[in-house]
Amino acid sequence: MLIPGRTESCPVREYATITRMASPHDRLRDLGLELPSPPAALAAYVPTRTVPVGDGRALVFIAGQVPMREGKPLYSGAVPEPVSLEQAQECARLCALNLLAQLEAAAGLERVEQIAQLTGYVLSQEGFGQQPQVINAASELLAEVLGEAGKHSRAAVGVNALPASVPVEIAAIAVVRPRS
Repeated sequence: MLIPGRTESCPVREYATITRMASPHDRLRDLGLELPSPPAALAAYVPTRTVPVGDGRALVFIAGQVPMREGKPLYSGAVPEPVSLEQAQECARLCALNLLAQLEAAAGLERVEQIAQLTGYVLSQEGFGQQPQVINAASELLAEVLGEAGKHSRAAVGVNALPASVPVEIAAIAVVRPRS
């Protein structure tokens, strides 16, 4: 079989590898990231709720994810003191990984048609106005892992309290395709 632009022949398997789009799991691996186990609910709610919307598609509502690693907050406190902008961005990336873990458990990353909405909350000291820069870290990670499907509308909101005094909490709504 010939590949356009190449003169020599190559096996079908090589052709399939060259032309195949990277899966979200491949992209995670390429980024050196691993999905954590989906975090359990910390109170009286469910981590995800899947709502059918027709044509086999569904909306997956993902409860606010906080930057927990092994059951403990990555950082605690307000931004920019005691938590720096860079540390808050690290928290936002961990929240995005937790969102992806919840999506994988609820529907499978391969079925994500789009992240429709992301809402990020940043525990902010008075006068801090860089909430969009904090939540950008999550938005960029979702786009890196899911490609075009990871691009979304968004709100980045400063608040004066979050559970366990974590600096960031992020919730999302995704559209998923039917199982094939």
